[in-house]
Amino acid sequence: MQVIPPALERLIGDLAKLPGLGRKSATRLALYILRRPAVDARNLADDLLALHEAIRLCRHCFTFSETDPCAICGDPGRNPRLVCVVEEPGDQIAIEKTGAFRGVYHILHGVIAPMDGIGPAELKIRELRQRVASGQIDEVLLATSSTVPGEATASYLAELLKESRVRISRLACGIPMGMDIKYADEHTLAKAIESRQPLKPLA
Repeated sequence: MQVIPPALERLIGDLAKLPGLGRKSATRLALYILRRPAVDARNLADDLLALHEAIRLCRHCFTFSETDPCAICGDPGRNPRLVCVVEEPGDQIAIEKTGAFRGVYHILHGVIAPMDGIGPAELKIRELRQRVASGQIDEVLLATSSTVPGEATASYLAELLKESRVRISRLACGIPMGMDIKYADEHTLAKAIESRQPLKPLA
């Protein structure tokens, strides 16, 4: 006997395909959607359809945008000669929230992960190389994550671009603000030591 109606089962299956959602969480979400008014479900469906109709990739940085170029690449107040390379659009959003970066971006749309069948050809690396070769960039900031694939991707890009005349920098890694040093793991401490910077004296 089938306890869950087929339409609800299909929705649970679709939601369970989303990253970070198991069947239990997908079931909870599906039941929540079912309990909401039908107009809410229609609005959600319309918004999902609009994603692929309205969103495109910026031809400069390859972020998701409704305009081309995107708002950041088209902002005259940004420094187009400073390019921050990130893995995904979500990383760009996180950096933008800090308000500390005023350059532009290059979204790779992933990291090099041979075990998953992802090599340089599957990422926006060729396009990055072309941007650097244009002579319109002074610095490339590699802001991939400190995971093994992220570090491997940063090392690959640094090697790939080392013959260019641009400055290659890496996002510093180390001890988070407010963290007691004795609670940091060995890898974090090692990265903090490697990324140490000169201390400027107070004026």
